[in-house]
Amino acid sequence: MNHRSFASRQIGDFLVTVLSDGNMAASLDLLSGIDTAEAGEIQRVAGITDPGHIQINSYLIRGQGRTILVDSGTGGLNNAGGLLRENLRATGIQPEDVDTILLTHGHPDHIGGLLDADGGPVYTGAELYLHPLEAKYWQDDDMFRQASERKQRNFALVRRTLEAYAQSLNFLDENEVVGGIRPVWLPGHTPGHTGFRIDSGGKSLLIWGDIVHFPHIQSAQPSVSIAFDCDPVQAEVTRKKILEQTAREKQLVAGMHLGKAGFACVQPASHGYHIVYSDDCRE
Repeated sequence: MNHRSFASRQIGDFLVTVLSDGNMAASLDLLSGIDTAEAGEIQRVAGITDPGHIQINSYLIRGQGRTILVDSGTGGLNNAGGLLRENLRATGIQPEDVDTILLTHGHPDHIGGLLDADGGPVYTGAELYLHPLEAKYWQDDDMFRQASERKQRNFALVRRTLEAYAQSLNFLDENEVVGGIRPVWLPGHTPGHTGFRIDSGGKSLLIWGDIVHFPHIQSAQPSVSIAFDCDPVQAEVTRKKILEQTAREKQLVAGMHLGKAGFACVQPASHGYHIVYSDDCRE
């Protein structure tokens, strides 16, 4: 019998569970707008003992007869992560049980787990949801030609994935995907970067995707960007807006690069904000 436990929150009708895909190498040198030594000190004070790696999370949402997955991890691409399917099965869910996949955006650590070794869909019974601007970006031939060789591989992965799921691909708009779950456009990291807000039973949760990659650093100094941002200026605007909003509203948040705890609160600080792993943001 599997006794593995996963952090979960009951948001009204929905049980939301964080599933780790593992981690990936990410040097502090990828950050801009902060000295590496200062960034390292923020990590040290926050108790981060391995500053060269960041966590990769996905989220399982169960309720109203639905089994929903938010992002799919790396699938083990680039020697990173790859634990999601094992952890999903440990919750009692098989890939074919998932009926809906909500994608925050198209980077490999978010869509890499969608295809099997033969290039076919892993989640054969799922409807796939993605922001239309995200699909447009990754299918833009001019953007592909301008990209570096590494980024061109990312473009190719997205294109293969969207082709494999073509019969079940849906584009997000301002409407709820299911009752109580609606997309929130959070542009900058990528053009169609999207969060998902759950409001049910008087409770609320915002799964904010990649608002931060180094949570303690980029909350303390929201102007700090990372090399993965397509539009660093827009990403900073979005990050500042969401940090201010979630702190003001005492909104519970979840994110793909928060720690393994998976759920957190944003609290205002003298300069910037603190990420606090807590069960109740209203305390």
